[in-house]
This record gives sequence, C-alpha cells and structure tokens, in this order.
Amino acid sequence: MVSIRKGLAAAQHAAAARLYWEAFGGKLGTVLGPDDRALAYLARVIRADHCFTAVTEDGALLGIAGFKSPFGSFAGGSMADLQAAYGRIGALWRGLALRALGNEVDNQRFLIDGIAVARSARSQGIGSALMAALFDEARARGYGAIRLEVIDSNWRARALYERLGFVATDRVRLGLLQPIFGFAAAITMVRPL
Repeated sequence: MVSIRKGLAAAQHAAAARLYWEAFGGKLGTVLGPDDRALAYLARVIRADHCFTAVTEDGALLGIAGFKSPFGSFAGGSMADLQAAYGRIGALWRGLALRALGNEVDNQRFLIDGIAVARSARSQGIGSALMAALFDEARARGYGAIRLEVIDSNWRARALYERLGFVATDRVRLGLLQPIFGFAAAITMVRPL
C-alpha cells in the first residue's frame, strides 16, 4: 500500500534527489551534471516543507511532487548552493543558465515545482494521487488555479496533466538555450480548482 504524505523525511533526501534527477536529468543534465555533483546539489537544496511524497508501508520513496511558494521552492538553490557543488566558475555559468529558465512566483496560481514517480511505480495512480495532494494544498492556501510547466517533448506527462483537467495556455521557446537544456520549448498548463 502506498500513502501520500506532506513533507519529506530527512532520511529520504538522497532518494528524493535520485528520483528528481531520474525525472529531470534529461532536461537539466548539461547544466547540473555530472550525475554525482547533480545529486549532491539536489540533496543539499530540496526543501522537505515544499513537497508531497508517495511512500510504501516500509518507507520506500516511490514519488515526489514539489511546489513553489513565496518562501521558496522544492528544488531551488542559491548561488552559494551551486558554488558548494560546482565551485565558483561552475556555479557562475550554471546560475546564469538556470536563471534563464525563470524563477518567478505566481501570486494568482499555485505553482508545481516538479513531479517524479519511480519507473517501477508508474501507471499505478501515484502521479494522480500526488497531483490530488497538490490540488488540496493549493485550495487550502486560497488559490483558484494551479500551474505547471512541461517540456514539449514530455508527451507522457502532458497526457496525465490533460486527463487531470490542465489546459495549455502558453508556449515559451528556448531559442539559443535549446542545446543547453535539450528541449525546444516549455508549455505552461493551468487547471482551475
């Protein structure tokens, strides 16, 4: 049996970093790689108070759904965090590249900051259950809508979001940054609550 919990246990930070990297390494690999440094960076910056987790009865982490708030985001770090993982020069160019992706907080809509489900646990309703927890959190915080970004080539995630009532509202092309991130555009999707 899988349960959805708010927050992340301290013992699960490394597993959460691996799960997040498995889901987003293809998108962020050039910027946050190599793998060992990316995992160290993610384990350092993930915020236990900005996520929901899907865990088994024995505590195995099967899924995670992060969100942003005016107080931070699930996987957003500072220049000091980047420098700790990549050194001064590595942090500088990585910080500039990540800033180009955007780091805003939407005061009108609750923002999702990534959702990842272990490959072995996909197609079992875990992603939908994590999304339901995010919907409830957004409502509890007084939001009337929820927003996320999905890369144009992630058809599986986009199909899930459309089944859950999200509608594409914008498409932002990366232009010259496409070779760095490995995708052409990010699609903004919104769902009323």
